Amino acid sequence: MDIYNLVSFAGIFVLIGFAWILSADKKNMNWRVIGWGVGLQILIALFIFIVPAGSKLFLAVNDIVVKILDSASAGAKFVFGPLAIPPGQTSETGEESLGFILAFQAFPTIIFFSALIAILYYFGIMSLVIRGFAYVFTKLMRISGAESLVTASNIFVGIESTLTVKPYLSRTTGSEICTILTAGMATVASNVLALYVFSLKAVFPTIAGHLVSASLLSAPAALVMSKIIFPEKERPETLGMNIRPFYEKENSLFEAIINGANAGVKMIVGIVALLIAVLGLVALVDLFLSTLGTRVLGLEAELSLKVIFGYIFYPFTIILGVPLSDAGIISEIIGERVIVTEVVAYKDLATALEQNLLQHPRSAVITTYALCGFAHLASMAIFVGGVCALAPDRTRNIGKAALRALLAATLACLLTACVAGTFFTKGSILLGK
Repeated sequence: MDIYNLVSFAGIFVLIGFAWILSADKKNMNWRVIGWGVGLQILIALFIFIVPAGSKLFLAVNDIVVKILDSASAGAKFVFGPLAIPPGQTSETGEESLGFILAFQAFPTIIFFSALIAILYYFGIMSLVIRGFAYVFTKLMRISGAESLVTASNIFVGIESTLTVKPYLSRTTGSEICTILTAGMATVASNVLALYVFSLKAVFPTIAGHLVSASLLSAPAALVMSKIIFPEKERPETLGMNIRPFYEKENSLFEAIINGANAGVKMIVGIVALLIAVLGLVALVDLFLSTLGTRVLGLEAELSLKVIFGYIFYPFTIILGVPLSDAGIISEIIGERVIVTEVVAYKDLATALEQNLLQHPRSAVITTYALCGFAHLASMAIFVGGVCALAPDRTRNIGKAALRALLAATLACLLTACVAGTFFTKGSILLGK
C-alpha cells in the first residue's frame, strides 16, 4: 500500500460529498443505502484484490472469458477470413492478419455473447443469478424490489434489463426511475464487455477479470449515487419486496439462440451508427474549436472537446489515485467517454498502453474501472427512449430524471475506480504484465 491507495480511499468520500452537493434533496439522505452500497463495494474489492482465493478466482474468470472470446472468433474467421484474424496471429491455413479491424474482429463477439446470454436465460440460469443479487440489494439496503432487480440485471445485460420490471414501470416513483436509468448507464452489458476485452487483451492480459470485477462493483455504486443525487420522497410499491423478473421465454433453445444473435446484430448496428454519427459531429465541433483557439483566441495548442473534458475531469482523475505523471492522459480518456462513448475511450487506453505513454501500472487499472459503464450522452438517449417506450405515461418524469441519472452514473463509475484504486498495488498478481 502507498500514498496513491490512500488518495483513492479518500476519493470515495470526496465523490460522495460532491454528489451530496448536487443532490435534489440534501436533507433526505438514505444512509443505509450509502453505507451498505460502499460496504459491498469494499467487501468485493477486498476479496478480489487482497484475499488469495479471490485473486485466484479473478484469474480463473479472466482465463475463462478469454477462452470463450477465442471461441467466439471462430465464426468470424470463417465468414470474414483474414479480416477477422487479430494482429500477430495466423490462421490454420497460414493466412496472416491484416491488422486490427474493429468491425470484423471485435464486433462479431457481440453476436456470440448475445446468443450465449440468451441460452443462459432460456435455461433459467441467468434469472436465478439476477434474483440472487436483487435479493441482497433489497434486504441490505431496503430499496424497492423493482430497482434492485433492474440493477442486478444490469450487471449482465444492457437496455433489455428494463424489461425485467415492465409490469411495474408505470407505477414507479421519480427516484426509482432515476435509479433504473443510472443502473443502466453505470454498468455495461456482458456482450459489449467482450468488445473491450478483445480491444485490450493484447496489451492488458488480465483485462477480462478487471472488467467482470468492475461490473460487480458498479451495481452498488449506481444505487449509492442515484439515491444521493435523487433521494426517495415517496413510498415505492415494491419497497422491500423480492419480485421475479418478467421474462417471455422462447419456445425452444434454437429460437433463443436465433433471437440472441439477432439482438447482437441490432446492438452492433446501433453501436456503428452511434460511432459514425457521434465521431463525425465531434470532428466537426473540434474543427470549429481549433479554428476558434488558434485564429481568434491565439492559443498555441489546438482546442478540442477532448482537451476541454480533460480539464474538467482532471481533478476527478487525481482523486481516483492516478499518479500526476499520468493524470493528463488519463483525464482526457475518462473525459472523452461522456461525448464519444466508452468504445472509443477504451481504444484510446489501448493505444496509450501500446505506445508506453503511461508510467504507472495502476493508471491503466483505475481507468479500466472508471470507463466500465455506458455513462455518456448517446447512451442516455437510448435508455430514456427505451424506458419511455415501455412506460409512455411516465415520459415527463423520465425526462426530468435523465440528466441527473447521467451525472449519477458518471460518479458511480468514478466511485468504482476509487474502490479499485484503494486496494490495487503495484506488485499485484492481477496486473498480468
